[in-house]
Amino acid sequence: MTTKNQKLKMALTSTPMILIYVMVVFCLIAAIREPAFLSPATAINLARAGIFTMCFAICEMVVIISGGIDVSFPAVGCVAMYVPLYMNYHEMGPDNLFFFFGLAMFIGLVFGILNGILVSYLKLPPLIATLATSSVASGGLVMLLGTREFTTLPSSLQSLYEINMITYTAPSTGFTYPLTVLFLVPVILCVVMALVMKFTMLGRGLYAIGGDANAARIAGFNVRRLQFFAYIFCGVVAGATAMIYTTLMHSSTTSALMGDEMIIIAACVVGGCRLTGGHGSVGGTVLGVLLITLVQNNLNMLGIPTCWQTFAVGLVLLLGAIMTSIQAKRQASLGKI
Repeated sequence: MTTKNQKLKMALTSTPMILIYVMVVFCLIAAIREPAFLSPATAINLARAGIFTMCFAICEMVVIISGGIDVSFPAVGCVAMYVPLYMNYHEMGPDNLFFFFGLAMFIGLVFGILNGILVSYLKLPPLIATLATSSVASGGLVMLLGTREFTTLPSSLQSLYEINMITYTAPSTGFTYPLTVLFLVPVILCVVMALVMKFTMLGRGLYAIGGDANAARIAGFNVRRLQFFAYIFCGVVAGATAMIYTTLMHSSTTSALMGDEMIIIAACVVGGCRLTGGHGSVGGTVLGVLLITLVQNNLNMLGIPTCWQTFAVGLVLLLGAIMTSIQAKRQASLGKI
């Protein structure tokens, strides 16, 4: 009975449950201050706002679980979104969805391979390696292609933008709130990666090398290959996500995504990923992204100026790190680690 009570207590005080409690309280306070918060329009706006963050967070989660970290994905994403539109503007490529997304993912693949070589072959610290990649990507892009901003989408991307799953019309204002079909991308990505991380040898291998690379090597896992996969996966997903960003925002610049790495890492850490590797889950990361998205997009409903947004995100990151540390100590005390 005592064991059951301990398990129930652990479940009710786990990181995912604490995140749920915080989000419920946040939503209740926002709803009390602004009843319109509970409308379908809010849900659609949050879903649209979370598309990019969710995709970036899932690919970063895989790298963190494997024992690394990637801070280059915003710069890689900027290259991946800018180059296809630059080529289209100068009539150097077809106006085709497969071309735009294929080229963006190929660019991500190239930078992912570069990061994999630096980390797994040259044994550079992941933070230093990906910082170098970020500088090379962002600096090289500006040096070679300039800083022009593209605000007009090619017809194929415009057609994709106009495809919506649902459209809600607010009775009081008449405003319409469409939910793009691209919302399915992070949903499918989360489902697939949840299955991969939980039920495949690939997922177990990523957890193993993040927990103890030497032990994983002795157990028969190819550490170098798994590290390569993590960084390549992050690069490819970052490329595709950047093109989604361009489609939905109708904008492509050389610095549109720069600075997003801290928010993404915050979402992963808040969701239970440990920067030391070996721990984390898709479900926890999803909850972390939801909390970060709520904080970023609804501070004004609580009467908090938007200039406090960065402070609030930093506070959430700090609290997430503290929660993760407490959970680790509790599990260690129960002999689970």
